[in-house]
Amino acid sequence: MTQTKILAVILATAGALAATTVVAKPGCGGMGPKMQFEELDTDGNGEISKAEMEAHKAARFATSDSNGDGKLSAEELVAQAQKRAAKRVEKMISRLDKDGDGMLSQEEMANRGGRHGNMFERVDSDGNGAISKEEFEQAKQHRGGKHRGGHGGPDGDCGGRGSKVEQN
Repeated sequence: MTQTKILAVILATAGALAATTVVAKPGCGGMGPKMQFEELDTDGNGEISKAEMEAHKAARFATSDSNGDGKLSAEELVAQAQKRAAKRVEKMISRLDKDGDGMLSQEEMANRGGRHGNMFERVDSDGNGAISKEEFEQAKQHRGGKHRGGHGGPDGDCGGRGSKVEQN
């Protein structure tokens, strides 16, 4: 298996595993599905039951299991990951494409703002216009901490931008 295929399988598997974590409201980073509470509370009683959560997981699995054999192959996982990536790319282009040409120029990417646009300033914590080794290591550790716990920090906190509900 080539390195590209291995990487694709790893990414697709990570995406499939992310399907077991549901974000209760949009805003928390990560590549997992972003759901509204109302989408999971199918009976509308103001609570999400374990049965509703299980039904949601089963529906997501069935969507991914394109041949209906009850198993997810590497190809099925890659296909789902590609669908999600295509949706993210469409949203990104529609949000950042200032000249309306359907493509993103280097200038449009550089001026995207948000948490990506000011990354240098965030890492340069002392504001001296340069990133020291210590600042670099702190940023690296902070970024690693965000991913270890899923969405947000090691405890799953998104810093107030959203919250998550985990399935057992």
